[in-house]
Amino acid sequence: MISRYTPPAIARVFSEQARLARWLEIELLAVEGWAQAGRVSAEDAGALRAALDGRTVDPARVAELEAEQGHDVAAFVTAVQELAGPEGRFLHLGLTSSDIVDTCLAWQLRDAGAILDGDAGVLQSVLAELAVAHRHTLMPGRTHGVHAEPQTLGVKFANLFDEVRRSRARLAAAVAEVAVGQVSGPVGTHSSVSPVVEEYVCRGIGLPVAPIATQVLARDRHASLVCAMAILGGVLERIGTTVRLLQQTEVGEAEEPFAQRQKGSSAMPHKRNPVLSERLCGMARVLQGHAVTALADIALWHERDISHSSAERIILPDACALLDYMLLLTARILRGLRVDAERMRANTDWGGGLACSQRLLVALVDDAAWPRERAYRTTQALATRARDGEAPFRELVAADPEVRDALTEAQVAAIFDLNAFLHHIDDSYRRLGLPLEPPTEPAPATPERAAVAADAGLGGGSL
Repeated sequence: MISRYTPPAIARVFSEQARLARWLEIELLAVEGWAQAGRVSAEDAGALRAALDGRTVDPARVAELEAEQGHDVAAFVTAVQELAGPEGRFLHLGLTSSDIVDTCLAWQLRDAGAILDGDAGVLQSVLAELAVAHRHTLMPGRTHGVHAEPQTLGVKFANLFDEVRRSRARLAAAVAEVAVGQVSGPVGTHSSVSPVVEEYVCRGIGLPVAPIATQVLARDRHASLVCAMAILGGVLERIGTTVRLLQQTEVGEAEEPFAQRQKGSSAMPHKRNPVLSERLCGMARVLQGHAVTALADIALWHERDISHSSAERIILPDACALLDYMLLLTARILRGLRVDAERMRANTDWGGGLACSQRLLVALVDDAAWPRERAYRTTQALATRARDGEAPFRELVAADPEVRDALTEAQVAAIFDLNAFLHHIDDSYRRLGLPLEPPTEPAPATPERAAVAADAGLGGGSL
């Protein structure tokens, strides 16, 4: 993991010291499981636990032994036996390395998943607040990057809220799928370790037991998780891209936060670049690459090989760290977003009401009973003249003899009433379960909100 992009909570889950502590707990639980199965005495299991109580496994000693033995779990077992005394002989009894490694990894991913879910929940709440606050903040809708019909900034945020909510559910399902333990021996048949031991270990760390394993847990579970993280990363990239597009000088409708002492460019003091949003987009690409690697890890040889192992040491902690960083950063961007509602309104009126062209088309078809082709071509011709700068669209429409003969002044005025575009947005809010008005009292502070407000250790505008 790169420390620059690793939130402290994720770092704690995947630190080397924490991993060795989890390995040790799994080993101790296995010995206690053997005591339940009658292979080890309860006294010996208790003595081993007591001998190691409060002791920590030194990562440096494990690394030293691994350099000699060429095997990380074997080195770990040797290091623990050096601390344990005579009862250390019961460590790793009947187990194989993957029993420890895969079960520990599932435990770590479950805990990392809880952190990700919490921070995704904070972001979801931020998007909900913005959706409600800007329910009637009119702005251009754009398709193909080109003005379409007016919408509101709240509707844009409501769509993003729904995307994050779906991704959060998808991620939770993937975490549940990967968070299973297995202690099943060399080829997963429990020939050397009783299912009683497996059940005891998994119960001790709060994981369900995988119904079956080869020697390792099947990697479709892990691929599902990384793909779910990459999809959520793509949603966050979509948010970042939205901010970048709105911040373009020619658009100027919104701007990501810019600190008082921040510098946008080393050369051009006037610059305010959307560097935070661009960072989101770059990180999403890394997550997508990790998903490709996770998919390639599914096809292991027969009961196992370790082609997945080296890749997972990189992609799984990194994916969790990157995604959590992105979630915190996105919440920070949105909380500090500067919205220029006046610029949005002015942009909506570009061309003097060109965005209302469909309403003219429909009025000529519905109210004047024109053939659709005639109505379309007349509207298109007026719109082209407005685009060419001859006059505002609404003035050209009001002055056109054919339109004046077909529609009353009141009907023409109604065509350019922008409130008509807002008639049904409340239905979408109700379907999403969003309130129509902000709460009268501010939401109570939570540790997650405090972390976001303090930027959670995220730096300013540096790349």
